[in-house]
Amino acid sequence: MTLTLDQVTVRIPLGPGRVVHAVTEADLVVRRGTVHGLIGESGSGKSMLSSTITGLLPARARMTGTVTMDVDGKTLTNQEIWGARGHTVALVPQSAMTYFTPVRRIGAQLAETIRCLGTAHDPARLLERVGLEAAVLRLYPHELSGGMAQRAAVAFALAGDPALIIADEPTSALDAERGGAVLALLGEFAAAGGRVLLVSHDLIALRDSEICADISVMYASRILETRGKAALFSAPRERYTRDLLAALPENGLHPLPFATPELVNLPDDFRYGAR
Repeated sequence: MTLTLDQVTVRIPLGPGRVVHAVTEADLVVRRGTVHGLIGESGSGKSMLSSTITGLLPARARMTGTVTMDVDGKTLTNQEIWGARGHTVALVPQSAMTYFTPVRRIGAQLAETIRCLGTAHDPARLLERVGLEAAVLRLYPHELSGGMAQRAAVAFALAGDPALIIADEPTSALDAERGGAVLALLGEFAAAGGRVLLVSHDLIALRDSEICADISVMYASRILETRGKAALFSAPRERYTRDLLAALPENGLHPLPFATPELVNLPDDFRYGAR
């Protein structure tokens, strides 16, 4: 049971003669029971790839290729995945605090989410599942710490019993302890039979976490390579991956030798190192 992207390409027209090459010929497989990492610099297309899977691309975007998901013995098309969003795929957003309605209590928002998705979850039990006390239901978003907001976002994602969770930079604003707790929650979801696509630029967190099985590397709208975590960090195949790892503190903090290209009007044959 997997999520599969086959030669997915997304283009977003901006106006006369200007087109964003958001995703290019992306192949990706996220297997049931696993956490799959997606790494790369800011601006490489990771969030656009996530938006493609969730069906939250801009209205003017044009996609080719296929997105499918095997769920309960049935292969869902991209339209079926998007039509049952919340049950098929759920999102844990970056900076979760900004996704809550600021003038409504967390409990009211979570109850509304459960009601709209038609599940029978109890809000307090969902919060308990992610390590938060029932008292959090009475709080407004601004009263949550960063770590509490990210865990609450996981609870919201779990409300529809999704087959896949996409976590977009879920630890970017957290310290190591709180970030580790959020990653552990996602690992528990995968271990129970779910799937997680973990989008991150934090290579150290993915390397040191026990939850991540496979990692894909994205650059300039393309997925350059996908390998098991140990193999990727010990013997990367692509020059870009080697340069990313060389930028880690223990490897000398070497800056990347080439600037990240803009994705507007990117040549179709663009490759890492091209001028």
